[in-house]
Amino acid sequence: MIDLKFLRENPDTVRESQRMRGEDPGLVDALLEADASRRAAVLAGDNARAEQKALGKKVGKASPEERTALLDGSKELAARVKELEAEQNAAQEAFERAHLAISNVVAEGVPAGGEDDFVTLETVGELPTFDFEPKDHLALGESLGLIDMERGAKVSGARFYFLTGYGALLQLGLLQLAAQKATANGFTMMIPPVLVRPEVMQGTGFLGQHADEVYRLEEDDLYLVGTSEVPLAGYHSGEILDLSTGPKRYAGWSSCFRREAGSYGKDTRGIIRVHQFDKVEMFVYCKPDEAAAEHERLLAWEREMLAAIDVPYRVIDVAAGDLGSSASRKFDCEAWVPTQERYRELTSTSNCTTFQARRLNIRYRDENGKPQTAATLNGTLATTRWLVALLENHQQADGSVKVPEALVPFVGREVLEPQG
Repeated sequence: MIDLKFLRENPDTVRESQRMRGEDPGLVDALLEADASRRAAVLAGDNARAEQKALGKKVGKASPEERTALLDGSKELAARVKELEAEQNAAQEAFERAHLAISNVVAEGVPAGGEDDFVTLETVGELPTFDFEPKDHLALGESLGLIDMERGAKVSGARFYFLTGYGALLQLGLLQLAAQKATANGFTMMIPPVLVRPEVMQGTGFLGQHADEVYRLEEDDLYLVGTSEVPLAGYHSGEILDLSTGPKRYAGWSSCFRREAGSYGKDTRGIIRVHQFDKVEMFVYCKPDEAAAEHERLLAWEREMLAAIDVPYRVIDVAAGDLGSSASRKFDCEAWVPTQERYRELTSTSNCTTFQARRLNIRYRDENGKPQTAATLNGTLATTRWLVALLENHQQADGSVKVPEALVPFVGREVLEPQG
């Protein structure tokens, strides 16, 4: 949630942020009104309780003749206090709903607009040219014995798959390489739970606009995560961190689950848009004034991984209307997919400033020892989807696929050849 002090002092900035996202700027005024009502209710309740306390002292000192009248007044005041406490609780609930409804404030410099209004920051690598008709990743995956969509659908339904043989080894190699790079850069590797409590899912901002993307186990009141960002954000919830020596960096290796609601008919072929995939996700806690620089570092580490698999890609500054509710700014790296003749997202890194940490009550102590809200950031280091770009860009005329040099030690082969 956004900083109330900032909202009170800069309401126009928050309204403009809402407009840039394509969201309702009127929510700002609704929150300001709810905040005023809450504070008025708290003041009224405090005054009534103070009056009740003072009256109680008078009763103790009153003569028998005065006590009866004072006791009658005390009963009336007690009923009034109870009524005001109910009003205060209702005002608090209304305030919390209004507070949760507003997305993070968009960072300065983020382009306005929707999904197609991003700004390309850099294009890296040359697009491949083929003297043969290139196959898409699924055709390659099937001919090489790497992907089995048919049996995935038989076992689990649409948008599920098996990675088989060297396909499984390719994914494990990607994730292991990501884990090694993360560890070398000071990240603590984590294998987190993939089921989380509602307050953790809510705290990271995934139960707002995109709640229909999340799988819920109703009987257990738990949610399957769509990214290990969620449990890693919850890892330090309710804690005061020691950030005096620099950011805390974690890398989570997990399976991820997404309902893909609203994507009917989109990317139905292959493994671009699926219900389950694996991912290594970077997650950082830091001081707010360190967050922008840390965001650039996360992007640089993503680019190191993309260089290791040798695919052409571009870096984009995502437009405000395409940001998640928690993100203040987001950079995506999109790899070239030859058979689609377009770039597709492989990595995403977001600066969530203090938005998630405020919801989850994650703080640190400043130089004066006073608790302050921390900042959080996240970034993709490898996912199942990377296989799409890897297979298509490294295919050869005979139907084989060259394994990127960095993955050969994990896969055990330099070239994957069609099965007879």
